[in-house]
Order: sequence, then structure tokens, then C-alpha cells
Amino acid sequence: MTKGKTLFISAGDVSGDIHAANLTRALKQLDPSLWIIAIGGPELKSCADEFVADLASQGITGFVEPLKKLPQFARLIKQVRQIFQTQRPAAFIAVDFYGLNHQFLKVAKEENIPAYYYVAPQVWASRQYRAKRLAALTKKMYVIYPFEPAFHKQRGGNAVFLGNPLLDNMPTPQPKNFDVQDPQTHAWKLGLLPGSRATEINRLAPVFYQTFKEVCKQFPNTQGYIFLLPTANEEDFIKLFGERPPQNFHFVKETDYKLRSQMDFLLACSGTATLENALLGVPMLVAYKMFYPTYLIARAVIKVPYISLVNILAGKALVKEFIQGQANVTTCTHEVQDLFSHPQKLAAMHAELLKLRASLGQPGVAKRAATDILGDL
Repeated sequence: MTKGKTLFISAGDVSGDIHAANLTRALKQLDPSLWIIAIGGPELKSCADEFVADLASQGITGFVEPLKKLPQFARLIKQVRQIFQTQRPAAFIAVDFYGLNHQFLKVAKEENIPAYYYVAPQVWASRQYRAKRLAALTKKMYVIYPFEPAFHKQRGGNAVFLGNPLLDNMPTPQPKNFDVQDPQTHAWKLGLLPGSRATEINRLAPVFYQTFKEVCKQFPNTQGYIFLLPTANEEDFIKLFGERPPQNFHFVKETDYKLRSQMDFLLACSGTATLENALLGVPMLVAYKMFYPTYLIARAVIKVPYISLVNILAGKALVKEFIQGQANVTTCTHEVQDLFSHPQKLAAMHAELLKLRASLGQPGVAKRAATDILGDL
């Protein structure tokens, strides 16, 4: 087959890697002759023709932590410029991860490479001045919430909403029956989602595990499930817990959301996981624990009243949020025990989450974006 257009795709975290890989596969399906150069993670590496660097597996987050990576970033920016100059891709596609992608977009602009943003960063939530920067650096942005095109249009950006790309990976929610005869003896399924980055896991996994143990004192038939990345080592979590978990606690590595969708309740870190849970219709609480200087900066710049995407989209406190010191075993245990004691509250939260899913479009987002990009080119 004759080599066709070259596209350069860049993602920098675990969720962005998945979205970028879905977009790459959709592009290749529409035009098998495309040559894809990529920066991302293992998902993108598996479908790109040329892989430059793995950023996604490094778990870079926050405001302070990335400073340690500046020398590596400088080398990567130089490498990207060389690729732009020698291979002249038909387009550069950034996927989420504003920090480094913003630098790549600047280079693309200088080298006259048209740029697109797939899963545009949520600049409406903090540092809204970035919207004008993105407008100047991109030909088009594919946003993931229905209110975003109007926000970007006011700031000179060309943004379109084709649906939320998480829908491409999510199964249809299962009907849930919270009509429990005896909550005390019911076999509740309690899921733990402590995050994908080492810093999140270290801070939240022990809190969530101890919460599970406390819940079991009042609801002894509860089964606990901790959801891990496929590459995670169970022994690392056992060390964090300080003990080998009991028989009613299970380690889960899945990519199809099948078991997660069966949970009655989830203890979740803030981030993409909360929106995934909402799309599955699974009730949850959200915990947020950061490196303290990072938290102080975040508190100063964030312009929205909630930290979880679920509450931001709902426009109200649909799920409880526990931030920094509040994210402790006592508060989390109290919330779970209250909801298990009153199953009608779980049923109401489940119904509200399903309404939220309906507002985010239909599956097939990556294919619609790929069609649009290739039509543009």
C-alpha cells in the first residue's frame, strides 16, 4: 500500500492515551494509507506506525510535580520540531494534557502545520485565559461537554461537540435493583477506584481500604473490589494496606467495565473515573487528596464550585465530595453506611446519573471526529 498522509498525534495521560488510540483506529479505518506518528502510552503505541515517547505511563499531574520533568520536556519539544520539519505531517492532533501539548501546538504553528485538539482541556474550569491561546493555535477543537462550544466561541475558538468520547468505551448501563429487604445482611458490592497515578494511589488506596473494613463491621456480607490498571502490581497495594486483605476483598483488572458496572457503590478518586461511573449509572463518593502546595494553587485558580465532573455537569452536589483532610476513613465510612442503610437514596442517585449520561450524546464519537478531520484535510 502506498503511504498516504502523515498525522502526528500526542497524548500525555492514561485516559488521553485511550481516546487517542480510539481516534487513531477510526482514522486508519477510514483511510488505511495514513501514517500515524505518536506520543502517548501503550494503547497508542499498539496502533501507531511510529512511536516517539511514552508520556502517559509517567503519571505527570498537578502544578509543582511537572517542574521536575522540564529537561525531558525540552528534549521532547526539540524532537517534535525536528519531526515537523523533516516529515511535514498534514496535521498535528493534540489529545487532552494541556501542559506539553500546548508547547507542541506552538511549534506546529511556527512550522505551519494545521492543528486540532481532540478532547480539548477543560479551560472553562480554571485558567480561562488559556481558551484564547487555544483559539489562536488550533484550526478546530473537539470538546466533550455540550456547553463548551459557546464558551470557546466567545473567546474566538472554533469548537464542536460530537459527543463525549468516553461513550465509545462504555457499555450500556445495567438496570439496578436497590429494593433490598434487609440492608444489614445484604451482600453489598463496594468498589474502590484510588486512581491511575502513583501519587493518587498512595494517598487514597489506604483510606479506601480502611473504609471498606469499617463498612464491613456494620454490613458484614459486603464484598470489596479494588479496580487496578492492567499493569499494576497487587503486592504494591498489599504493602500500602499494611496487610493481606480478607477473603471478601478482591483485586480486579478489567478493561470492559463489566464488573465495575455491577457495583452498588464506588469510592472514587476525582477525575475521569467519576464520569465513567456516572455513565455506568453507579452511585459514588468522590475523594480528592493532593500534594498540599498543588492543592493551594488549584484552589486559587479553579472557577467552578465542584471538583467532580459529575457535580459540575449536574450543576448540583449530586455526589458527596471529600477534599484533602476531609477525605478520611471516618467521613467516607459514614457516607457509605448511610447510603447502605437507606437504599432509596442509592436508587435516586442511580436515576440522576442515568439522566446525566443522556446529555452527553451517543457512542461513535471517535469515528465522527476522524471523519471530520479527514474531511477538513
